Amino acid sequence: MHEEDDYQPVESMDLSGGDISLDFVNTASRRDSGSLREKLHAYDDLVTWAERVGVITEAQGRRLRTAGHRSPEEADQVLRRARDLREAVFRIFARPGTEGGDLDLLADEAARAAAERRLAATADGYAYTWPESDRLEQPLWPVALAAAELLTSAEERSRVKECAADNCNWLFLDMSRNRSRRWCDMKVCGNRAKARRFSARHREA
Repeated sequence: MHEEDDYQPVESMDLSGGDISLDFVNTASRRDSGSLREKLHAYDDLVTWAERVGVITEAQGRRLRTAGHRSPEEADQVLRRARDLREAVFRIFARPGTEGGDLDLLADEAARAAAERRLAATADGYAYTWPESDRLEQPLWPVALAAAELLTSAEERSRVKECAADNCNWLFLDMSRNRSRRWCDMKVCGNRAKARRFSARHREA
């Protein structure tokens, strides 16, 4: 996102996307600068992010980290899949018309996730749930389905925006009444833009 956030680890990064698939996209920034700022440096970071947004529990996270340490090559493969999925989702929403094979990639990941999801009875009725599993790809399942659901909702898809700040590239759902939101976080990217405009006016004066 912004300079301060570039150094925030995944456990403390802002979650301003409004959808878990967009929060996942926001684990990287500055795509247009030619020097991607990456937050998913290792498989453990992917697990930590999944814990942070609530798609897995801390107990599941501990099991996945243990499984990842036992199978480091497989963990690296899942990490690469996660990054590929993330960038595909970014391009689909932020660069329409340039998706290439991105839609196929998302469709494949969403199909894998859908095959794992189970319908179960709950205290309040019925809900989709995920199996108790040590499979390393588990954090990708809810992300892929969330992205697919967002993409297939014309109303919500039309509300996906890219932050107006230079080299941010974070995405968010603009749920404002008049769809006027411009920044992923007004307190940071928005305020920085205001400060730049103020400084420019001061120099001109």
